[in-house]
Amino acid sequence: MADELRALLDFAHQIAWQAGKITLRHFQSELAVDQKADESPVTVADREAEAFLRAAIAARYPGHAVLGEEEGLSGDSSATYRWVLDPIDGTRSFIRGVPLYGVMVGLLREGEPVAGVVNMPALGEIVYAARGHGCWWNGRPCRASAVTTLRESLVVATVATGYEQYGKGDAFARVLAEAGIFRTWGDCYGHLLVATGRAEAALDPVMNVWDAAALFPILAEAGGTYTDWRGTPTIEGGEGLSTNGHVLSRLLTLIGA
Repeated sequence: MADELRALLDFAHQIAWQAGKITLRHFQSELAVDQKADESPVTVADREAEAFLRAAIAARYPGHAVLGEEEGLSGDSSATYRWVLDPIDGTRSFIRGVPLYGVMVGLLREGEPVAGVVNMPALGEIVYAARGHGCWWNGRPCRASAVTTLRESLVVATVATGYEQYGKGDAFARVLAEAGIFRTWGDCYGHLLVATGRAEAALDPVMNVWDAAALFPILAEAGGTYTDWRGTPTIEGGEGLSTNGHVLSRLLTLIGA
């Protein structure tokens, strides 16, 4: 099983890297932007990257299911393995030519996240992990930081305002008041900063499964945590909280979980 998971991780790394190259062909260019039903933007780069990922998985693992942000679920919904794809996490940043976007490839086994890759093509960073195989950043092992207090912490978030609409306004204000440094390095990049020891916590008030599936094993193997805002380890909570593990308890106290 360990060898199988290692092979799956290597494959995920390979296709995430190649999909990143597809996005770079469109990055910082004139792009037509369409609006999806939920009013979020989508571009040809999103569609091409997901199409490549799906085709690569179907060719290598035809019995696996695939869930992608742009095309939904394909394959046997009861398959042991399910790939979860976000071809461009941070499409709004991508559209504006900002390099803080990522290609996310997650893998579930029997519904549990067991491997994940996040490629930041425009930054030249790729972080990947599989259960029992550690977390890796550009080919070298990485760990979450050893900082133990929020007063010493760098806290990042995808958005700086609007938490009230999710019932999290007061909770966010309390976290902000105690954090040593706060920055809005958001989307998947903020969570990668936690996994690689460059930040202590990342907050997202809204997360879909395809936003979270790759992050869960990355944070776990880096010695950190990925939970919802109540502290439940899940990719289906509709929200996301990554920490180095040491500041989780204090964060949950401030949030009121």
